[in-house]
Amino acid sequence: MNARCREGVRLALCGLLLDEDMPLPTLGRLESLPALGHPELLAPPVVAALEAWEHASELAVVEIDPEVADTAAMSAAYDLGMDTGANCVVVGGSRAGDERVAACLVRADTRADVNNVVRRALDVRKCSFLPMDKAVEESGMEYGGITPIGLPGSWRLLVDSRVLDIEVAVIGSGVRRSKLLIPGRLAGALPGAEVIDGLAA
Repeated sequence: MNARCREGVRLALCGLLLDEDMPLPTLGRLESLPALGHPELLAPPVVAALEAWEHASELAVVEIDPEVADTAAMSAAYDLGMDTGANCVVVGGSRAGDERVAACLVRADTRADVNNVVRRALDVRKCSFLPMDKAVEESGMEYGGITPIGLPGSWRLLVDSRVLDIEVAVIGSGVRRSKLLIPGRLAGALPGAEVIDGLAA
């Protein structure tokens, strides 16, 4: 079987799993597509992570205008409430020369408590947002598209417990021209996720 045929079989199997076992998550007027079936809409690290995750078939990808990739702009452009989004912010600090980085997944209508809860979780004296160019380079994702799926192995993933209460959450896809839709309950099942009460305020 050649590569093209193998890819066709893979996509067909993905389609069967999604169509017969469970519906794709949907939100507003966004057009949901099976995430596993559209790797061209995802950053390479995200594709690799989804292919290895047992819940990947429950996620949808939606194509958007990259000019409105930022949460507030997207919410306005597609008539979505801010409470449907989950932002992934990357923070870091150091202790005894050891750099510690974490991606924090919080509801879009809240802000990560970087100076208190996140700092204590990382066990560092001072915590701040990772510089944009560093976050982009290390994650292999685009600015404005960084997602909790497919993060570098050295990063921790901290998830605010309130994200799990979102019925369908909008998160990044690794690129600005699309977003992933994920049932909020699965945020706590993401590889490496640490669910923390009060991570955001």
